[in-house]
Amino acid sequence: MEPRVDPSQRIARIASHLHPPTSQMEEISLLRRSDCRAKGGAPGFKVAILGAAGGIGQPLAMLVKMNPLVSLLHLYDVVNTPGVTADISHMNTGAVVRGFLGQPQLESALAGMDLIIIPAGVPRKPGMTRDDLFNINAGIVRTLCEGIAKCCPGAIVNLISNPVNSTVPIAAEVFKNAGTYNPKRLLGVTTLDVARANTFVAEVLGLDPREVNVPVVGGHAGVTILPLLSQVNPPCSFTPEEITYLTDRIQNGGTEVVEAKAGAGSATLSMAYAAAKFADACLRGMRGDAGIVECAYVASQVTELPFFASKVRLGRAGIEEMLPLGPLNQFERAGLEKAKKELAESIQKGISFVKK
Repeated sequence: MEPRVDPSQRIARIASHLHPPTSQMEEISLLRRSDCRAKGGAPGFKVAILGAAGGIGQPLAMLVKMNPLVSLLHLYDVVNTPGVTADISHMNTGAVVRGFLGQPQLESALAGMDLIIIPAGVPRKPGMTRDDLFNINAGIVRTLCEGIAKCCPGAIVNLISNPVNSTVPIAAEVFKNAGTYNPKRLLGVTTLDVARANTFVAEVLGLDPREVNVPVVGGHAGVTILPLLSQVNPPCSFTPEEITYLTDRIQNGGTEVVEAKAGAGSATLSMAYAAAKFADACLRGMRGDAGIVECAYVASQVTELPFFASKVRLGRAGIEEMLPLGPLNQFERAGLEKAKKELAESIQKGISFVKK
């Protein structure tokens, strides 16, 4: 029989995960998570979302909370995390949710995490390019990655903050400076480009988008986004007009949403869906599932560029194998050259930001 517990103590146990300790004294006074009845339904992975109160972060937090592979979910942001944490924590799924607010609690948010997802930063607004976001978001990513290098250097990092073509090189340089860089564990999330490609191609072909798989390589902005329509599964053919239409729409999908929202935001919901899908792939790889292949923007030898988005096989250590591009048609080869030119500039911009 369970020992008799004062009701106020029991309530404190259940609620303690909403208010993480801010000092050593406070930590002593709170119940340990291992003693808390709200400790989660099953063993699993520990995941942190940095930027959890933002337009992407909130729906992403909800979707990750629903993932049965997650046992502990840390939500960090510089504003509004207590409310998001309280809201998400009421979902009756297995993961325990804890909120962390502001720079002083960043290290507590990161300690012991297996997977870090970073949607932090300002969103695009009408008329803005991803490069317009660089000066703000570059500094945010650098600060967060410095914390990761210190507190959980072995974690797999999924980077969403734009411009991804530059922020992934920034993260790599920060980890190199800290002596913790493992290129297999740093992945720029380009899954939304694949989701859009699958959706738009399915519309043209009259298929269920869940049955379509379009490899999207290069980067995560404008002409650097290169859908390989010659490699669509199931195999099919397109007219030149369809190829031009689909390529343009996939490359400018983000702008399509920004303009449709007319100043009210960017692609937040579809990005959260894509990020949750990619995170699930990473977690399944970490669990040891076989055959987990996704496109991602990573340190690469597929081209002469140091970073490139292509298919990778995920496993327990992060990236287990980089798959070749495969045969490209003339249209794709021309697109690849355009993509590489812009990518080279974006990569150097990120590297220079850290080294200056």
